Amino acid sequence: MAFVNWLKRNLVVIAGLLTLGYLLLPNVVVMVFSFNKPKGRFNYQWQEFSTDAWKDPCGVADMCGSLALSLQIAVWAMIGATLLGTMIAFALVRYRFRARGVVNSLIFLPMAMPEVVMAASLLTLFLNMGAQLGFWTILIAHIMFCLSFVVVAVKARVMSMDPRLEQAAQDLYAGPFQTFLRVTLPIAAPGIAAGALLAFALSFDDFIITNFNSGSTVTFPMFVWGAAQRGTPVQINVIGTAMSVIAVLCVVIAMVISNRRTRQKA
Repeated sequence: MAFVNWLKRNLVVIAGLLTLGYLLLPNVVVMVFSFNKPKGRFNYQWQEFSTDAWKDPCGVADMCGSLALSLQIAVWAMIGATLLGTMIAFALVRYRFRARGVVNSLIFLPMAMPEVVMAASLLTLFLNMGAQLGFWTILIAHIMFCLSFVVVAVKARVMSMDPRLEQAAQDLYAGPFQTFLRVTLPIAAPGIAAGALLAFALSFDDFIITNFNSGSTVTFPMFVWGAAQRGTPVQINVIGTAMSVIAVLCVVIAMVISNRRTRQKA
């Protein structure tokens, strides 16, 4: 009976931990196999422990080049989508204009549309314009794809803002630019940061839209897909593990900073 009562009290926590473990299981497998020394082309079975891949993460030809290209595209896509998405979010929340409802509905279209449809449509557009497929077509496609996610994240934050804070700043003789810079922007910053990080992750991870609009340009997801046809280098697991660790560290650092600010305010 005591065990049943304990289980009832902690059922939500147990379910959450099991779900989290299920989600993290692929990351754990990737991390483990980054220390494997496979026999043959495929890194699917554990053979023996080795750190050779960690000592030479760029040992596979063109892999680090494709990784650098993906990071470059992701950074520029994040900047472009964040700037445009933030302005669109503020316009939709703060201003009334014709077709506002239509624009508000169309924002969700790229999120609901299958990626293959959007990829084919963008490819048709680029071909009709006579554009050469490569870095710039990938970047434009990624900005268009990530824009909706940024708008949704920033819009949710702006809608929750208390307008009385901005009115108080205006009562204290702050101009529009000063009010935006010192009051509005700091309050909206968490939503903007969330949208920016989401745009970076979506751009770096994307394969379908990139595959349609890349031409002969090879990003890291495309390199992984191509390598899987011939063999799976251990270095791919090394890069995946490093990216996962960096993402976790960013989250931990953000939580520590947030907790410190909360304690200071308290």
